[in-house]
Amino acid sequence: MAGKFADSTDSSRRDALDPPATETGGAAELFERDRLGLLDTTLRDGEQAPGVSMDPDEKAAIARSLDRAGVDVIEAGSACTGAGERDAITRVAALDLDARVTSFCRGVREDVDLARECGVDGVHIVVPASDRHLEGKVGTSREANLDRTAELVTYAVDHDLWVEVIGEDGSRADLAYLETLAARAFEAGADRFCFADTVGHTGPERTAEAVARLVEVGPVSAHTHDDLGLGVANALAAADAGADLVHCTVNGIGERAGNVALEEVAIALSHVYDVETVALDEVYDLAQLVARASGIPLPANKAVVGDNAFTHESGIHTDGTLKDDRMYEPYPPDTVGRERRLVLGKHAGRAGVRAALADLGVSATDDQVAAIAGRVTALGDGGRRVTDADLLAIADDVTGDDRERTVELTNLTATSGGSVPTASVRLEVAGEERVASGTGAGPVDAAIAAVREALGPAADVELDTYRVDAVSGGTDAVVTVEVELRRDDRSVTVVRSDADITRASVAAVVDSIDRLLDEEATVDLSPAD
Repeated sequence: MAGKFADSTDSSRRDALDPPATETGGAAELFERDRLGLLDTTLRDGEQAPGVSMDPDEKAAIARSLDRAGVDVIEAGSACTGAGERDAITRVAALDLDARVTSFCRGVREDVDLARECGVDGVHIVVPASDRHLEGKVGTSREANLDRTAELVTYAVDHDLWVEVIGEDGSRADLAYLETLAARAFEAGADRFCFADTVGHTGPERTAEAVARLVEVGPVSAHTHDDLGLGVANALAAADAGADLVHCTVNGIGERAGNVALEEVAIALSHVYDVETVALDEVYDLAQLVARASGIPLPANKAVVGDNAFTHESGIHTDGTLKDDRMYEPYPPDTVGRERRLVLGKHAGRAGVRAALADLGVSATDDQVAAIAGRVTALGDGGRRVTDADLLAIADDVTGDDRERTVELTNLTATSGGSVPTASVRLEVAGEERVASGTGAGPVDAAIAAVREALGPAADVELDTYRVDAVSGGTDAVVTVEVELRRDDRSVTVVRSDADITRASVAAVVDSIDRLLDEEATVDLSPAD
């Protein structure tokens, strides 16, 4: 595959997508390079995932992050959706990005006009390609569809827009007709034609066949969905067949099973085929940003950006990774802006326990490590998740050492009977007593706000997980709270139990922050302004 992308790179992303004209449509010269373009449609197709709605600020932040990563085209939305969507598209178009900013348009002239009003660089005009869509959805003939497509392309080109025509449901279309549709689009002035596997219907063989025929007509893009789990396979097949631009979304969000994931296409092309797309070290931060904005959390086992992608528990894997960091990883985690993590559970061995202790700044003899590993395994066998706090407690008990804390909760008061829940906390921070108060949606929220106020920059952490894990019966029920806090790519999990859910929650958060501060001596411990 890499042979198709050899020996030629373009400094301008926009120029890279505008091949020089040749008698054969530019295809021969276009693919002699080692870079492939990515079109990100997170702000349009990604937002069409059920329950996802992003405001203009979130869309602008994502667009900036995509541009920083080096994405070639950002599809900012569908201008026809409404005034709010047009405001967001206009906001993105005004950011002066290096990427080309575009809008999705239905096959009507009014959509092109609305897109123009937003100040975009180009449009994606979607027209039916399969007989199913021609007859059952639009109610038109093949010939009328060709004429309408040519008319719309001409109109958009005459208004100085970059134009991509998307043949909707192209993977179920008659290939001869798909070629004719592409040819008419190019004759009318389109810059490229997109092969769309709209419902994730097809496989890589059919994709390769269709794209290979289309590139004989002109520049081709590929838009693949993951309904069969073949999104990446189809995107790679399209690239291998000659497509030079792949549509994708961050984290693969989108309708139904989602679109092909940007980070998966990017790492696959780089690692396997030496084909570059975007700055890979930006993809993890980008994934986190989109996860927060969309409200769709990253699955732990998600390729590239999931928590488990570079996390090892198994004793054999941990031992092998410690001896050779490539032993059980395809590429170094810092390639995609990540860090390696070793976690403990029933499968942990002595090597993993020793490494985890060292990571937490705890020294132990070989005999002590063996004793600690045995107790860790026993906890795991009992169905317990072995947290960092568990490990440190076990280590303190086995070694007889008392860890010196940086932050400790000494008093907590919380009320929720009034209209605004309030809380006050007293902390000891590096030997200094601090008192602060806060308000929130509930007593727990108010208490955490008070902790943040007391700690200032030291509390600049993200709460990844907050879970009430178990509650005993009776009027004196004890609640168990588990929290996971993160600073950058470092995370700590702590479990605390108490009859008061607010106290259990705050104790767990304070302990987590204390553990993170143990690992980062450079964190500013000054109070909040």
